[in-house]
Amino acid sequence: MYTIKKFQELTICDDFMFKQVMSHPRICKRIIERILHIKIRELKYLDMEKNYKNNYWSKGIRIDVYVEDEKGSRFILEMQMRKLPDKAMNRRPRYYQSTIDYDFLNAGKDYDELGDSVVIFFCPFSLFGGERRMYTFQNTCQEDKNIVLDDGTKKIFLCSTGKKTDDIDEDVNAFLDYMNGIINKNDFIQEIDDTIIESKHNEGMEADYMTFEMRLREEKKYAREEGREEGQKGERINNIKKLMKNMGIDAKKAMELLGIAKEEQAAYLPLL
Repeated sequence: MYTIKKFQELTICDDFMFKQVMSHPRICKRIIERILHIKIRELKYLDMEKNYKNNYWSKGIRIDVYVEDEKGSRFILEMQMRKLPDKAMNRRPRYYQSTIDYDFLNAGKDYDELGDSVVIFFCPFSLFGGERRMYTFQNTCQEDKNIVLDDGTKKIFLCSTGKKTDDIDEDVNAFLDYMNGIINKNDFIQEIDDTIIESKHNEGMEADYMTFEMRLREEKKYAREEGREEGQKGERINNIKKLMKNMGIDAKKAMELLGIAKEEQAAYLPLL
C-alpha cells in the first residue's frame, strides 16, 4: 500500500526535498562543480519536474533535476532511493542519456552541436559489488584502454554507503555523509541543512508536497492500469496474428472475428 511520508520527516534522500534543495542554484552549482572538478558560471533550470515521454510507446520518466550551464552542457541529477536489479540499474542512465540527446535534437541542433551531458545518480546503497563511493563511466576502446571515445557523455553513480576516500572532493563526501544522516561542520552541508529546516517551516511548501505526493500516487495508479491495458493489447495482437496465420485471412477479418470494435482496429494495424 502506498503511504505518504510526513512532511516534517523528509530528508535529502526524499525526492521532493532533494528537488527543493537543488532548486537553489548556488547549491546545485556547487555539487556539480565538486563532483566533476569543473567551474560553472551560471545554471539554467530546464524543467524541475518534467515527465518525459518521447512517443506514445516509450516509457515515461520523471526527472529530479535537469540543468544546463552557460556552455550548453546538460546535467541530470537523480536521487535513486530504490535499488533496482543490476541490469535495470545499469541501463537506467542510458535512458536518461537518450532523453537529453532527444531534447537536444528536438531543439533543432545538429549532431556536432550536441553539448556535453552528464547523468548523476545519488544512491543510499552500494553498487557493482564494490565499496567505492563514486563510479564514473565513459566509453573506452576495448582493444586499447588509453583511447576514450569523446562523445561528451558521462554517467556517475555516488554511493553513500561506500568507504570515504581522499580522491573524492570534501564537499561530495560530506554530502554523502549527510545522506546517511550525518551532519558535520562543513559549510556546504550547513547551508543545505538550513535550507531544509527553512523549507519545513514553510506551510505553502508543505501543501506543495502533499500535491506532489497525490499526483505521484495518481501516476502510479495510472501506470498499473496502463500496464494491465498493455498486457491485454499484447494478448490481442498475438491472437490476431494466430488467426491470420492459421486461417489465411487478413488483419481486418481477424479483428472482426475477435470482436474488436471498428474504431479500435486502426490502432492495431501498425503492430501487425
